Amino acid sequence: MALNFHQLHIFYTVADKGSFSAAAVALHMTQPAVTMQVQSLEDYFGTKLFQRSTKRIELTEAGRTLLPYAKQSIDLIRETDAAMSKFTSQLKGRLQLGASLTIGEYILPRLLGSFGQEYPHISISMKVMNTTQIMDEIFSHHLNFGLIEAPVSHPDLHIEPVMNDELVLIAHRGHPLASRESVLLEEAMSYPLVLREQGSGTRQVMEDQLRRKNLDPDKLNIVMELGSTGAVKSAVEAGLGMSIVSLSSIKHEVALELINVVPLSDVTFSREFFSIYLKSALLPISAVTFLTFLRERDLKQWL
Repeated sequence: MALNFHQLHIFYTVADKGSFSAAAVALHMTQPAVTMQVQSLEDYFGTKLFQRSTKRIELTEAGRTLLPYAKQSIDLIRETDAAMSKFTSQLKGRLQLGASLTIGEYILPRLLGSFGQEYPHISISMKVMNTTQIMDEIFSHHLNFGLIEAPVSHPDLHIEPVMNDELVLIAHRGHPLASRESVLLEEAMSYPLVLREQGSGTRQVMEDQLRRKNLDPDKLNIVMELGSTGAVKSAVEAGLGMSIVSLSSIKHEVALELINVVPLSDVTFSREFFSIYLKSALLPISAVTFLTFLRERDLKQWL
């Protein structure tokens, strides 16, 4: 019997999760299958890797010795996939990802066209949903990875910034501030506002910046909260109030002179978009290729 990477990956996941059952869930395997692979690895080395009891498992001295090598092997496979992904123009496969609203509605459709030209044999399935839904889909193994607008913290997720975005203040063309060369943030925030709902990535970035400028988000004159950027833009076009949205989401409306961007003189709103996927997962080469595409290309033309 030869040592194989699959067994090392399973061993590392069991050690990381602290139980065979948790590792089985993370690996999308049955618990007996996980146990069998670990036993095969123990047979190969001729020693026990875990001390098993009814309540918990612990690494043996041999297991503790093997653990860093198993991690190195996982890291090396991931690095190998990333390095080779740029040469896989004939790659075939299915890319399944989730994207939060701004990314999925306004950014990915632009860059997926270019990606599809370079990798025409990769079919793409994208779900546009909020961050919580994306995480649920990843944990249930329905999605390989997701792209989200605000950072999250979870011990089982790998989180990596992949692109930058700018938020801008927008107003109806007839708004008192619409033709100003610049305004102060405090003055702009005194006018009626139409905003995304609480918890959205856009709203979070805006409120964080307000607090840094010693402005209380709870004192804003919010006349309407809406669940999508498209609805916010429509409300601004109708003259219901100003808003702060992603610059990438308003190119069409600005070109048609439906709304104006109002420059702020004392603040900029910038943020990062993040990729998230399970730490225990080895992404399919189609997903690795797409993430490499995001990391290594100049994405400004699509933002």
